[in-house]
Amino acid sequence: MDFQKLFLEYCNKKDFEINQNQVNISNELHKFYKENFNRSIFSKIFKRKNQKLGFYLFGGVGVGKTMTLNLFFKEIKEKKIRQHFNEFMINFHDFIFRSENKENGINNFVKDLNNKADIIYFDEFQVTNIVDAMILGKLFQKIFEENIKVIFTSNISINNLYKDGLQRDQFKPFIKILEHHCHENLLKIDEDYRTSNNLDYSRYLYPYNQSTNFSFNKFLRKITKNKKKTLKKIEVKGRSIKISNYYEGIAKFNFKDLCEINIGSEDYINIAEICDFIFINGLPNFNENNSNHQQRFITLIDILYEKKIPLTILAEVNLKDLKSSFTLKNQFKRTVSRLHELTSIDYN
Repeated sequence: MDFQKLFLEYCNKKDFEINQNQVNISNELHKFYKENFNRSIFSKIFKRKNQKLGFYLFGGVGVGKTMTLNLFFKEIKEKKIRQHFNEFMINFHDFIFRSENKENGINNFVKDLNNKADIIYFDEFQVTNIVDAMILGKLFQKIFEENIKVIFTSNISINNLYKDGLQRDQFKPFIKILEHHCHENLLKIDEDYRTSNNLDYSRYLYPYNQSTNFSFNKFLRKITKNKKKTLKKIEVKGRSIKISNYYEGIAKFNFKDLCEINIGSEDYINIAEICDFIFINGLPNFNENNSNHQQRFITLIDILYEKKIPLTILAEVNLKDLKSSFTLKNQFKRTVSRLHELTSIDYN
């Protein structure tokens, strides 16, 4: 696979601007593929000492990280898994919970993983959960020992992962493992392609008033025409989530029912599994007083973006004027960038 050539052909086909930094990354990915998937007998017997099993691509929001790795991942013919990291860790914890031999749970999980994938792809990788932070070192050490390749995109360099997190000292072994096993590359571009392509994000309505509320509900009526309204219930580990406005794959929520109650990534994943389009009414502005709600909203948008679910939102303020709590401001840049795309009329 000549990935640099494929990347240039893709850009020309889509009439995308060809950026030299992205071309350089595509060349590095080509080298990574050759290094790890060379099928010669010699290369299987003698691994180079400095062989890296991971590729970690980081940079600002909207610079093309996901586009580049999506294209690369699509071309890989080997066994592969692409998964949101929250979903991956939920599967891990479920596996350990069901395991009879919990002391050997990580080894058994990775062996099972090895049967399913030669390479795993985590898009927009970040760690926010203290429980996950404490076990990732052992988990990923075993993943690399089993010769499973891992590719990441992130807004954060490896050394800055889980920065200022609780008990970060217990996270540092994982940082060292990633630095040892991964090619780390920065993709630096001065503009956010999601917000600079003049996307008409007319499905993002603001402020709250009679006119925007009418437009919000008018569009809901339009795309749910001839669809049956039902009360949908989702059961997640003993929790029951009710969707009172559900129309055969189209769901309407109030923000408070999604982000102001005690639910999290596993619940959002289950919601995303049954939805093709989501309406969210009542998106507030954020500050230090509602940072918990903001963190849930960030997680929700990450999952909906991963599942490619378009949105219509009725918000308190213009998208460009959305504020953030101080502690979440860097993460929230990604969320705002993704909202530009998910609410664009060009995205469906």
